[in-house]
Amino acid sequence: MITTVNKSIHRIQQSLQDIVMMTEKLSEETIRWKPSEEEWSILQILSHLVEAVPYWLGEVERVVTEPGTSWGRGLQDAARLGAVTDPEKLLVKDVLVEVVLLIEKVESGLQGLDSETLQQESPHRNFAKFGNKPVSFIIDHFIEEHLAGHAKQILRNLEKLRKKEEENLL
Repeated sequence: MITTVNKSIHRIQQSLQDIVMMTEKLSEETIRWKPSEEEWSILQILSHLVEAVPYWLGEVERVVTEPGTSWGRGLQDAARLGAVTDPEKLLVKDVLVEVVLLIEKVESGLQGLDSETLQQESPHRNFAKFGNKPVSFIIDHFIEEHLAGHAKQILRNLEKLRKKEEENLL
């Protein structure tokens, strides 16, 4: 029987594989294109994932090894912002390799967690917003759902680019 952790690992790895398949054959110009000043390019999304997934895996490990310790970060976290700040300095091929490497990191980071550990609760540092949450919430919300949301964001970028190209042909 596949455990809940193994199911989560599989879903997360599948999301990462889907993101790789969506982006690996795109031109560098497409990956660097920003739909608007406020929106991220695909490169920025990928760079964010390369920073965020290991961050949340680290938070899971920390909460598991130090039960009851607070976890989480704010929207203004320096590492979070730094991952998307200067995409001109990033090499597309290197970022894509890092996304592929996340697939293994997810397995090694979550493997071995049991159902008791998944239910272990700790407070979010922004307690008013999230309160006490189990380890499973961190995995489900901040890794699994987060990846799914960014996969949809990549698809939206590609759709906006397609529409822009169609308009230019008219």
